[in-house]
Amino acid sequence: QVQLVESGGGLVQAGGSLGVSCVASGNIWSINDMAWYRQTPGAERDLVAEVQISRGGGTNYADSVEGRFTISMDNAKNTVYLQMNDLKPEDTGVYYCHARLTPRTGWTLRQYWGQGIQVTVSS
Repeated sequence: QVQLVESGGGLVQAGGSLGVSCVASGNIWSINDMAWYRQTPGAERDLVAEVQISRGGGTNYADSVEGRFTISMDNAKNTVYLQMNDLKPEDTGVYYCHARLTPRTGWTLRQYWGQGIQVTVSS
């Protein structure tokens, strides 16, 4: 059984920094990519940042966070991190970890979501 477990987040004032992390655990064969999405009430879940592990670790960021957020991956620990600097109130939302990976059961590429973690930036 594969699980994504997030940690970190919380409340911070505008201009501050926070970090979130996500561990992929279970019977995993390989991970293609991991990403962070953000969702606010009434809105869709939008991509914040992704790291393409199967493509040499290349990264992509939403325009709104480019230069302020950094996504990184510890392959040995199956853990993805998102360091968020110079936070703005509009960064507030529930951050979801996402992974596309191949589990050892079934051996088919699948996607998984974490339970979500709240990040609140006060003005």
